[in-house]
Amino acid sequence: MNNITIADILKLPVQERIHLVEIIWDSVAAVPEAVEVSPALKVELEARLAEFEANPDAGYSWDQVKTSLKNGSWRTA
Repeated sequence: MNNITIADILKLPVQERIHLVEIIWDSVAAVPEAVEVSPALKVELEARLAEFEANPDAGYSWDQVKTSLKNGSWRTA
């Protein structure tokens, strides 16, 4: 395999760099068990899950989030 430097990557057009990132992300997502989660993050995730389970109607629906992102109102929240 050829050695590719960061400088080589930065010379690529933006679309090609985005495609490269997608390829890399897909390769990481293919083995999620290889991604280590820190103890602090595990504690935070468990706390958020417990909060959700205690009050599942709190927060925003996915449709509300999408609408907020599309119309830019998230910037004023």
